[in-house]
Amino acid sequence: MAEQKESSVLFSLKELMGLEEDRIREEEAQKEAAAKAALEAKQAAERAARDAEEARIRAEEEERQRDEQRRKEEAARLEAIRVAEIERARADAEHQARLASVTAQQQHEAAMAALNQDRHKKRLQIMVGVIAGVLLIGVVGGVAWYQDVTQKAAARAAADAAEKKIQADKLERLQREFEMASRKEQELSRSLASAKDDAERSRLQAELEKAQKEKARVGGAARSSGAAKSGGAQKAACNPNDPLCGF
Repeated sequence: MAEQKESSVLFSLKELMGLEEDRIREEEAQKEAAAKAALEAKQAAERAARDAEEARIRAEEEERQRDEQRRKEEAARLEAIRVAEIERARADAEHQARLASVTAQQQHEAAMAALNQDRHKKRLQIMVGVIAGVLLIGVVGGVAWYQDVTQKAAARAAADAAEKKIQADKLERLQREFEMASRKEQELSRSLASAKDDAERSRLQAELEKAQKEKARVGGAARSSGAAKSGGAQKAACNPNDPLCGF
């Protein structure tokens, strides 16, 4: 009987030890599975963050290229307008010069005809010739002045339009960058709130601080560009299309 009891006790101990070993193995397996799942989640989050960053960089580069193309097209358009304005001003000046020349010639011929009727009035003839010469010089000088003023006004108007377009494009680009920085900050904040371990939290915190600094930088640049654009608009005291504006 004693031997049977001893055997029964040993069997129970072995059974309990086996159960304990099974429990330990099961716990270790669960820990390994949890660690593996956490690692896979961390790697997936890192891949997603890298993919998002690469997509953002590609989008910014594509937008920059589009902005550059638009600036080139706008500059070419403004240059064409400037050249057309200068050519129109030149043609107007030449027309005015021809009209003035014809008028002066007609006046001179009329004066000479009147003088020819009285050959003895040589003094009057000389005076008329001098007056006609002075008149012709004045007309030519006036036409030259008008042409110079017109060309300068057209060039200034084209330069002002180009500067305004550049400032508008810059402000639009900065606003887009600010919106992208805000979205990135929100995404990183959400990722930080759901971080699984300290290492991931530290990495996300560093990226979040970097994104916040970038957002603040872009916001400051956008405010400065907007203030510059408003200041430039307030400077216009007369119609920029008026050739005599500023004179």
